[in-house]
Amino acid sequence: MTGENSDFWEDHSLNYLEMALRSDHHEEILSPDGYGKKTGDCRDTIEMFLMLDGDRIKHLAFTTDGCLNTNACGNTVAQLVEGQPVEKAWEVTPEQVAAYLETLPADHFHCAELAVGALYLALADCRDKLQTPWKQIYRKG
Repeated sequence: MTGENSDFWEDHSLNYLEMALRSDHHEEILSPDGYGKKTGDCRDTIEMFLMLDGDRIKHLAFTTDGCLNTNACGNTVAQLVEGQPVEKAWEVTPEQVAAYLETLPADHFHCAELAVGALYLALADCRDKLQTPWKQIYRKG
């Protein structure tokens, strides 16, 4: 997918192009039900914000300073978990993200790992808040 004869638009699947270029999940939520932040070895950072409706993920938003591949992976995670029960979101894997995108470059698989890692941190934060709601009183912001 790289080289002199490479054409970005033809080298990627429609799923990849849509997820790489969409921005409707780019948002910082000030008081999320779950929050996770992860920085990869590549120095890309992704922050994920979960909003729940009962036991389901109503909305996932994220911010990233990463590359187009990280953006594609963040949007794919949102696509896979929105509307799903929280417990089902724990089943999302980097391999599923890459499979959904179809044409994520192999040397950027770490972007899928980064996005899923931030999701897991947000899910763990959400679980902690549900198990110890009294701590909310002492949290800042």
